[in-house]
Amino acid sequence: MTELRDATKQSPAATGEAAGGDHGSAPSTVPDDRSSASSGAGPSPLASRASGLLAGAWERVGSIARLLASVTLTVAIWWTIANAEVFPPQVLPSPPAVWAALVAMATDGPLLTDLYWSARRAVSGFVLGSTLAILFGVLTARSRTANTLLEGTFQLIRPIPAIALVPLAIMWFGIDEGSKLFLVTVGVFFPVWITAHSGVSGVRTDYVDVARCLSASRRQTLLEVILPAALPVIMAGLRVGIATAFILIVAAEMTGATAGLGFRLDQARLFSQADSLFVALLMLGLLGAVADQLFSRLIAPMTKWSSQQRG
Repeated sequence: MTELRDATKQSPAATGEAAGGDHGSAPSTVPDDRSSASSGAGPSPLASRASGLLAGAWERVGSIARLLASVTLTVAIWWTIANAEVFPPQVLPSPPAVWAALVAMATDGPLLTDLYWSARRAVSGFVLGSTLAILFGVLTARSRTANTLLEGTFQLIRPIPAIALVPLAIMWFGIDEGSKLFLVTVGVFFPVWITAHSGVSGVRTDYVDVARCLSASRRQTLLEVILPAALPVIMAGLRVGIATAFILIVAAEMTGATAGLGFRLDQARLFSQADSLFVALLMLGLLGAVADQLFSRLIAPMTKWSSQQRG
């Protein structure tokens, strides 16, 4: 009995020690939880931004490396064929001969003048043709009456190659700048009109319905809902229009021009100057590629939301 009473008296102390042990061990678990939570947190915004910039830089470096590799391979094959004289030098000049002609045309010849006039004509026709095409594309897509009156005529004229309109352009506008502007404008108009019409027609109707529910006017619906939604498709048509403008400028400048890369091509053909002809061809390709890349970078921020939505 005495031992039982002693054990009973000692039990609260033991219990207190156990409780104290529990209280003492509890704080030690909190830092562990915090440390585990901090170790499992994601990267900081600064680190994410730096990682994104580094990835973008590597992507650009890779693109430049692929471009240089492709150009180097093409020049190597060209040089090999030219040195093997598979074709006579009057038909296929070697890369050094073309480089010498390029240097001569750039220093003493009219190369810069030709580049200026070709770029000016192509850009002028592109701006005029694409502006008209977007306006008519929106009109035929949003107005049933306009679509009925205009689409049949457009579809009838569209298959006619713009180059076939050279005699008509000369008859109407002579051999001055008007005929060249007309050809490029007509050539750019139809591919851009098709994409603008398709892009505006393909806008989801629930977008328009929501705008109407929010009491948006017709002008607000068009400018703030329809056109932004159709912008990616329209921009794709504009890139096609840029390429078309530089294709047609050659045909336009071969008829009555005194400067321009198309004129220089025709002169090189008449005098059998293969090296000068290759220089004009390379400059046309370079001018078109630069224009396409500049336009692509210009429109990238406008259509970034579209790629993110698809992703």
